Amino acid sequence: MTAIGWLAQPSVLPWVAAAFGLCVGSFLNVVIHRLPRMMEREWLADVPAILEESETLKGRRDVQRIAGEIRDMTRDLAKKSYGLVVPRSHCPACGRKISALENVPLLSFLILRGKCAGCGTPISLRYPAVELLAAVAAWYGTMRYGLSWHAIAAIVFVWATIALAFIDQATGYLPDQITLPLLWLGILVNVNGTFVSLRDAVLGAVSGYLFLWSVYWIFKLIFRKEGMGYGDFKMNAAVGAFLGWTALPLVIVVSSVVGVVFGVAQMIAAKGGWRWGFRFHFGPYLAIAGVVAMFWGPEITRRWLPLFA
Repeated sequence: MTAIGWLAQPSVLPWVAAAFGLCVGSFLNVVIHRLPRMMEREWLADVPAILEESETLKGRRDVQRIAGEIRDMTRDLAKKSYGLVVPRSHCPACGRKISALENVPLLSFLILRGKCAGCGTPISLRYPAVELLAAVAAWYGTMRYGLSWHAIAAIVFVWATIALAFIDQATGYLPDQITLPLLWLGILVNVNGTFVSLRDAVLGAVSGYLFLWSVYWIFKLIFRKEGMGYGDFKMNAAVGAFLGWTALPLVIVVSSVVGVVFGVAQMIAAKGGWRWGFRFHFGPYLAIAGVVAMFWGPEITRRWLPLFA
C-alpha cells in the first residue's frame, strides 16, 4: 500500500484532515486579526480624496488641512508592509516575534499556558478555539463524506464561516474579501450538483440576499435605524449558493433561535450582575445556522417539518 493509499483509509483520513485543519486554523487566526486592519488601512487611504471631492465640504480650509494630515499619515503607514504574510507574527503587547516552535497550533498554547513567552501577557482563547474548530470541521467533513470534492467543499465552507463569525463578532465587519468569493464558490461547486442543482444554487444566492435586504429595509422604515449590515446579506447569499433556496428557511429559523438563546443568556447574566461587555452580531448566528444546515439540514427538515405541517 502506498503512503497516499494509507492516508486515504477511512480510519486514518479524518485524523490527517484534523491535523491539516489545525494548521488552517492557525492561518484563520491571522486572517481574523489582520484582515479588518487591512480593510481599515484601505478605507483611511481613500478618505483624503473623498473629503477633497465632496461638494458639501468643498472650499473649507479645515477640511483641506485634515485631508492633508490623513494623507501624510497613510503615506507613513504604507511604508510599513502589512498583510496576511508580512510582518511576521508577534505579540501585540510587547512586539516580540513569535518563533516557529511557539507557533505550533494548539500545542504551543498549552505549553506556554496561554501566555506570551516574552512578557507573560495572556493569549486570547480565541486562538486555540479557532484552531480547534477548524480541526473539528476537517475531521467531521472527512468522516461524513470521505475523500471527495463534497468533503472539501463542505470543509472550506465551514472554515470561511469560522473566519466570518469571529471577524464580525470582534469588529462588526463581514469582509467582501471572504463573503463574495464564498458566494461564487458555492455556485461553482454546484455546477455538477454537489449539494443542490445549479438552478437551486443561483436561486439560493438571489433569495438569500433579497430576504435579508427586505428585512433590513422594513426594519429601517419602521424603527428609523439599521438592524443589520450589507455584509449579512452577502453572507446569507453565500449560504444560499451552497445549500440552495430550500435550505434558507431552516437557516433563518436556526439563526433566529440561536440569537434568542444568546440574547436570553446575556439578559440572565446581566440580572445576576455579570455584564458581558459586548453585544452579539448576526454573522455568528448565520455561521452556526449555515453549518447546521450544511451537515444536518435534510435530517432536521425530515424529522421536524411534519410536526408543523
